[in-house]
Amino acid sequence: MKKRVKLTFPQRLIKEPVIFTMAKKFDVMPNIRRARVTETVGEMVLELEGTEENLEKGIRYLREQGVEVELVEGDIME
Repeated sequence: MKKRVKLTFPQRLIKEPVIFTMAKKFDVMPNIRRARVTETVGEMVLELEGTEENLEKGIRYLREQGVEVELVEGDIME
């Protein structure tokens, strides 16, 4: 299953490996579609691929870390 999400990172998380950690911890494969990072904010559009359960856990993890997560264009089914 794939989901497309828009992530907004607060300044304190810009240099942290949040996406890498989520991918490893929950077996989710991220594909960066767009990104913009400044010294004060980071924005990224990702396609996340994995099982529905792992995607939900990964997105929950990102939110718990302080990343704002928005679903984009609904789910992408294969």
